[in-house]
Amino acid sequence: MKKLITAGLLLLSFTCFSQKQDQQKPEAWTSIYRATPTRINDLENTKLEVSFDFSRSWMFGKAWITLHPHFYPTDSLNLDAKKMDIKEVSVISDGMHVPLKYIYDSLNLHITLDRTYRGGESYTVFIDYIAEQKNIKTKGLFFINPLGKEKNKPTQIWTQGETETNSAWVPTIDRPNQKTTDEISITVPGKYQTLSNGLLVKQRNHKDGSRTDTWKMDLPHAPYLMMMAIGEYSIIRDSYKGKEVSYYVEEKYAPVARKIFGLTPEMIGYYSRITGVDYPWQKYSQVTGWEYGGAMENTTATLHSAYAQQNERQLADENTWEETIAHELFHQWFGDYVTTESWSNLTINESFATWAGCMWEEFKHGRDAGDEYNFNNMQGYLRGGNEKKDLVRFYFKDSFDMFDAVSYSKGGCILNMLRNNIGDNAFFKSLNLFLTTNKFRAVEAQELRLAFEEVTGQDLNWFWNEWFYGSGHPKLDISYDYDQASGTARVFVRQTQPDKVFKLPVAIDLYQGGSKKRYNTWLENQSDTFTFHTDSRPDLVNFDGDKILLCEKTDHKSLDNYIFQYKNAGLYLDRREAIEFAASKQADEGKALGLIKDALKDRYHGLRIEAIRSLNLRNDSVKNSVENILAGLAKDDPTSLVRAEAVRALGTYKNSAYKDFFLKEIEDSSYSVAGNALAALGSLDSTAALDNARRLSSTDPRGELLNAINNTLFRYAGENDFDSLAFRFDSLTGSDNNKFMLIQPFSNYLKRIKDPDNFRKGIDMLVGVRDVVLKENPQIRPYFNGIILNSIARARKSMGLTEQADYVMSKIVSGQPMQEAPILSAEILQRYAGEYDYEGTPVKVVLKENKTLSLIFAGQTELELVPQSQTKFGVKFMEGYTVEFMTDNDNVSSLTLSFNGRETKATKKK
Repeated sequence: MKKLITAGLLLLSFTCFSQKQDQQKPEAWTSIYRATPTRINDLENTKLEVSFDFSRSWMFGKAWITLHPHFYPTDSLNLDAKKMDIKEVSVISDGMHVPLKYIYDSLNLHITLDRTYRGGESYTVFIDYIAEQKNIKTKGLFFINPLGKEKNKPTQIWTQGETETNSAWVPTIDRPNQKTTDEISITVPGKYQTLSNGLLVKQRNHKDGSRTDTWKMDLPHAPYLMMMAIGEYSIIRDSYKGKEVSYYVEEKYAPVARKIFGLTPEMIGYYSRITGVDYPWQKYSQVTGWEYGGAMENTTATLHSAYAQQNERQLADENTWEETIAHELFHQWFGDYVTTESWSNLTINESFATWAGCMWEEFKHGRDAGDEYNFNNMQGYLRGGNEKKDLVRFYFKDSFDMFDAVSYSKGGCILNMLRNNIGDNAFFKSLNLFLTTNKFRAVEAQELRLAFEEVTGQDLNWFWNEWFYGSGHPKLDISYDYDQASGTARVFVRQTQPDKVFKLPVAIDLYQGGSKKRYNTWLENQSDTFTFHTDSRPDLVNFDGDKILLCEKTDHKSLDNYIFQYKNAGLYLDRREAIEFAASKQADEGKALGLIKDALKDRYHGLRIEAIRSLNLRNDSVKNSVENILAGLAKDDPTSLVRAEAVRALGTYKNSAYKDFFLKEIEDSSYSVAGNALAALGSLDSTAALDNARRLSSTDPRGELLNAINNTLFRYAGENDFDSLAFRFDSLTGSDNNKFMLIQPFSNYLKRIKDPDNFRKGIDMLVGVRDVVLKENPQIRPYFNGIILNSIARARKSMGLTEQADYVMSKIVSGQPMQEAPILSAEILQRYAGEYDYEGTPVKVVLKENKTLSLIFAGQTELELVPQSQTKFGVKFMEGYTVEFMTDNDNVSSLTLSFNGRETKATKKK
């Protein structure tokens, strides 16, 4: 499963991808061991007959569930059945329904069987029920626009079972270590298509215009992988070795369905080859669902967010969903064919699917693309504040907490390190042994270790204990020297992380006289020294020559070393490291700027983009030196995303000579190029930009062009445009991501308008959206209150419009009052002031009037920090958010922003 973060807002993204327990306030769950669920009864087969009442969002269900006691005899059965109206519970005996006694508490159905059944003895229970989906905390069955009242939104039904939510529409033992075959008969109005697991074995038309589709899954899989999807779809069919490969999309996307999903057969073939297990299921279908955020690997039938559906112009930049398609497909082996036995062992599912995305990128798009994917995963973990979490962990508050940067990003990187350590042949053979030994089973991470040990002949407990059952990562300080008298080059490596020392195999490459020599060695101590005999000073000593270690490192190389590394070491991360170092020196050293200029012509488009972004265009010398190169890239680079980034950079020049070029590029087939050109035009001629934004707004814009249109309209429009802008904002539904992306531009527009009635109307519209969104996502409250409404109130107050500021403040609804704040001295507060870095984005902490700290994100309003202790602060109007300052040798080194148990770190700049 992949989660899609739909809000592209800095403060939200700052906290979305990682989770970490607040150690200062241990909760009850920290002492609850999450054991693998005990198997009293085992599922065998699930037969369902379902139909729907769209007017009430009800599902009528009849279930025949066949089970047997796992080992010990039993006379009872407990099923998960969330918020159902149970009509009948009986056992099938000699073809007859024999009523059974049961107790139902709205979540669990406790059934007393008609007799005691022996271990392995099968029996079938029948349940007649209605799944109403009301007052249910975690739904599993979703009705989308069931009455058809929402314009431009299709009517659909889809299910989401992970982690344990399919029991909201089918009574079952909703645990990942269960396996069942199934047969689902779905009755729907004739205009709808259906999709479920396995094969469509029968269709029956009825006189009332409805139709019953029967889907049969005759291979066992976990209950959370059962699925249904219903809607008006066009079905595009491909094949793999005679098996159906199909794509269910809305009709308007049928012409581009193969451009979105069409690599699937090639992916199936590739994954079949590297695992040595040919695709094991009957078919593979993919379907899109509105209001679904992410993707889910249901067996033979993956559900994708509707955002997977992209038009021709979006695909002109890139298929942004390709990696997700690859990720979900690999789950058909790791997750579906072999399944984690508990959510503690989620690494079996998600780490492998993440790793497989990297493998696909490398296979299809080249080594640089694969290395970039792995690097991004490293950064996603390293910047996420997850150092205290084991990959396999048995203590968590909720099973959803396992779906984080540790299970995904860190786990994928760990598998890449293991692959590098033992070699491709051994790695892939180990995967094959693991899959064939455990097919259709639920397993734990130790069984994975046993497979790798069987193939390699090595004891790998050290690796599993360090990376699977341990937390954190190495933090390495690397320095070098050369002794001419003895002809020795030395590498000094210190592990600076507290409390533990990692055992790490590492390759060290020495470049000298046009040749490279590799030394394979191990880090095993807090400080290690490696000595190499050389005839002269090496041109480069390249620690971690394969750039595979999951670590933070401080590498004491010189600019000349990095220039040599960029030109000769060759890997993606070799070149990226050199670009990043040169970027820090570009204003002062011509050689550094020269390296970046070389990188602007790098063979890989991702590094050309990185080089553009690294340019300090606030420095006149740099700006003048690269202008012609940027202009050339904007016009002629073969990759549209590079051209788009170059257009953005040219926009910072505010040179009227580029106006005609920007006007031309607004019509480019790439949304990214067109969007950046429109934004750049706005810096030269706001009237022309506004006119073009109005014209383009009626052309179904997407992506960067849509963002640029909205920002232009709301930034440059005047007072008289309120009605049209308000209509534009109000016409989108509250759950629509496009509306969410309009909140910031609309709030900025409200800061400028003068008409008090229009101002109040706009505030009421924002509050209305907040209240709708809060019903589904209460975590969004701090963003609306602290970032949106608070910033508008501040702006109004600064303009002397106190009454309007008070009106906004009256709309800020707090979930809980803030505690009385301790008073801290100006001396203490001053220590925390300064600039911090979050993934290249500056975050400032400013001391106001020697008594109050404010947190300022780039392009956002300032947020007042309220002391909770000497180092920890709350954020005013944003309950649940805290900022904690960390020290190193009594110096403030970083801040950690936390929300709802999630944490992310920003490092203080020196």
